[in-house]
Amino acid sequence: MNVVLNILVGVQMLTALAMIGLILIQHGKGADMGAAFGSGSAGSLFGASGSANFLSRTTAVLAAVFFACTLLLAYFGHSRPAGGGSLLERAAVGAPAPAPTPAPATSGSGSAAEIPSGPAPAAPASNAPASAPAAPASGAGQIPAK
Repeated sequence: MNVVLNILVGVQMLTALAMIGLILIQHGKGADMGAAFGSGSAGSLFGASGSANFLSRTTAVLAAVFFACTLLLAYFGHSRPAGGGSLLERAAVGAPAPAPTPAPATSGSGSAAEIPSGPAPAAPASNAPASAPAAPASGAGQIPAK
């Protein structure tokens, strides 16, 4: 299945590059008006009829191939179960476990250096109300004085 997806991506990329090249080669509708007044661009590589038929048909075929590859890639990408719905979910599943924390440093006597082994002490309770942040001054209070 992976080989098919790689082939589809390759075909899609080649088709996109070929379409870009063909679209850049084509001339606009205004160029036909110049040929009518004798600019001489009618006698080109593709004959007196110009390249409109060949290039536009080739571009249409390449657009159809590009569209088909896009639909097939979307179908295969949606129907493939890969451990998660998105790339981020799959990355989270395969993430390595965090490293263990190092042991506390010991002093020369072999005991832990000033690290209590019991649970963390609770925060002291204060009876004072929490102060709200000061509201910004409005109007003339915001204009600095000279």
